[in-house]
Amino acid sequence: MPEKERFLHGCALLLCISLGSLLLGVAVSEIPLGSKLSAEENNSWVSSNGDFAIGFYNRPDQRNQFSVGIRFNSKSIPVDKQTVVWVAGGDVTVSNNSYFQLQENGELVLFDALQSHVVWTSKTSQLSVELAFLRDDGNLVLLNGKKDVIWQSFDNPTDTLLPGQRLSAFTTLRAASQNYVSSFYSLYMNVSGQLQLRWESSIIYWRTGWPSHSNLSAVLTPDGSLQLVAPNLGPVWSVFGEDHNETVRFRFLRLDVDGNLRLYSWIEVSQTWRSVWQAVENQCKVFATCDQKGICAFNASGSPVCTCPFHHTTQSNSKCLVSSQHVCKSGSIMVEYANIFLYGIYPVNGFISLTSLDKCKSMCLSDSSCTAVTFSNDRSAKCRMMKTQYVSGYSDPSLSSTSFVKRCSDPIAADPFFPLKSPPQAHKDYYKICIPCLVGAASGTVFVFVVIQLGMGFYLYKRRKSYRRLASLAYSSPDSKCLIMLSFTEIKDLTGNFNNQIGPKMFKGALPDNQPVAVKELEATIEARKFRVAVSKLGSIYHKSLTKLEGYCCELDHRYLVYEYAKNGSVEKYIEDSTLAERLTWRKRMEICLSVGRAIFYLHTECREFLCLGNLKCENVVLDENFEAKVNEFGLGLLYSEASSSSHRASAHKDLEDFGKMVLTLVSGFKDVNDAFDWAYKEWIEGHPENVVDKRLKDEVDAKELERALRIAFWCLQADDRLKPSMGEVVKVLEGTLPVDPPPPPLSCWRSSREQEDSSELGSET
Repeated sequence: MPEKERFLHGCALLLCISLGSLLLGVAVSEIPLGSKLSAEENNSWVSSNGDFAIGFYNRPDQRNQFSVGIRFNSKSIPVDKQTVVWVAGGDVTVSNNSYFQLQENGELVLFDALQSHVVWTSKTSQLSVELAFLRDDGNLVLLNGKKDVIWQSFDNPTDTLLPGQRLSAFTTLRAASQNYVSSFYSLYMNVSGQLQLRWESSIIYWRTGWPSHSNLSAVLTPDGSLQLVAPNLGPVWSVFGEDHNETVRFRFLRLDVDGNLRLYSWIEVSQTWRSVWQAVENQCKVFATCDQKGICAFNASGSPVCTCPFHHTTQSNSKCLVSSQHVCKSGSIMVEYANIFLYGIYPVNGFISLTSLDKCKSMCLSDSSCTAVTFSNDRSAKCRMMKTQYVSGYSDPSLSSTSFVKRCSDPIAADPFFPLKSPPQAHKDYYKICIPCLVGAASGTVFVFVVIQLGMGFYLYKRRKSYRRLASLAYSSPDSKCLIMLSFTEIKDLTGNFNNQIGPKMFKGALPDNQPVAVKELEATIEARKFRVAVSKLGSIYHKSLTKLEGYCCELDHRYLVYEYAKNGSVEKYIEDSTLAERLTWRKRMEICLSVGRAIFYLHTECREFLCLGNLKCENVVLDENFEAKVNEFGLGLLYSEASSSSHRASAHKDLEDFGKMVLTLVSGFKDVNDAFDWAYKEWIEGHPENVVDKRLKDEVDAKELERALRIAFWCLQADDRLKPSMGEVVKVLEGTLPVDPPPPPLSCWRSSREQEDSSELGSET
């Protein structure tokens, strides 16, 4: 019997060891020395979770050319959507019979069979590499015998950053090459820790603010934010995707071929990658977007297109060059292009001076090498002179810039498509002049000319008006995050002359694509410059619990903000109406509290600069078509007062107090809770919190949630600001992840007790 037991125990032990070894082999995808990938066999190395794979793939723009790359490999992503996130050697391509190998000396090599030599290597042959792993986060690492990382793909990015991957000083992302031509676009981290989007390493067309810390690195977080992180200090600068903090399985940050930096999220429902943030909101502002194809403008659908205003052409792939004639027989003229900003490329040699518009034109006319100028007068009159045929730029009806392109005034040079005809020879026969005929013909000609001019004038006016509307509304596509700039006439049009009022100085309207919007009228006394600065800040803020600012109007004495429209209206009407109140279940009320709390926390701590709501109440909390809560009219304090660090604390305390009142309103159902503090606190402190609950709610109240809600509301309503929690603590309490102590009497109770003490002291003195 003992031998049998020992035998069974031994079998069990061997079975456990075997299973352990098997499970280890499944969990860790080890790549031993000598492992090889072949372009012809199309094999790959896969991460242990199956989310990433490395192998050969065909370059779509280069026939019969292959690269080695790490790509998404999850079964939830269709094959045609399995984006490549790292490429060995960047732009390196090889032929069909090539291979990628981890050699016995510990070096990764990419061998091109056509050229018969190694075209890329990890340069790790002398570093004692013993094996490789493709980790579950998409990082390919080489390890030594001590399992130390000797080399990793995360330190050698190409055009993409994955969550957790860092971009350190002097490191570059470069956009993918096209048609064998390396991209001019790069994302660069300089020694000061500033991120820069650059064209040809010399033109910086987007950058982060100047950081006040050294040794920074950029990192993409799993929750959907791009941060500059300082050692031991955490993030010092952040931007956030539209779906920040939402549950998204796959994300990546990529410098696209069009020169824009975008954050992408995988949307399971639609099975697509969606851009949730981009660095340059207006794609036309990316330097050389159109390269040699002309200037960039937005079409009616909101997409950037390249047009050539300098000459007529039917070839979409032809170059758009300005005239290169420096010597004209009959002199030169300057052809005007309104609302267009031009700049020179190849080479970039623009000369900028401060001068007037007329002087700007004359400077170009007197300089034989000048081809075009742009005059802009935003805050100072600047003249940008170009001395190259390769001129690009962008067009927008809102631009104050005016450009001029030099042309020869010779008739043929002015319009080569319509050459002058030689005058016909004079006829030798003489005819009698018919005076009445001449008078009639002249009168008829004048009449026809006037009619034609009026008709053309009306047509051009309507066309210009239509073009301005289409161009200004070009930003209103669902995926766009640019603000629409509207005239007062357009505001009246989209609101039906303010016929549908939905709140105090708030009107419902609809954009031409039938997208509903809410238009808020503001005081006309707000200074225009301050208004535009504030609006640009508010327009860059995106959070699922904040209404999106779609556009604005700043024209003469008119100031309007255009928000996305919330179909189900404000929470206030559901509190007031007994029938509608049934839709505000206990669960929905707690969800509203948590959504609003997260929105305030985002404004206080996660924006580039501190922002407060300033006017939080149920009237300004709206419900969208999915009955999800969104905070409306946020950050309006920027329009009326200068933000200062000294006022941040007071503003944060005001938001906390307003939030406490809103929580009590949602719990009790009382619209005005200013007189209910004493009663609510008394009921709670005496052990009857259920008496505070709205009587219209049925037996569905969660006792633990009620306790948390009342406690945190009373803490927010403390008269002593030093006792108030932070908004982050408030959110954690509502989520149930942070315990909360019993609070002392809140605002009203504290004041009442103090007043009684003061009156008793006065009585005793008398």
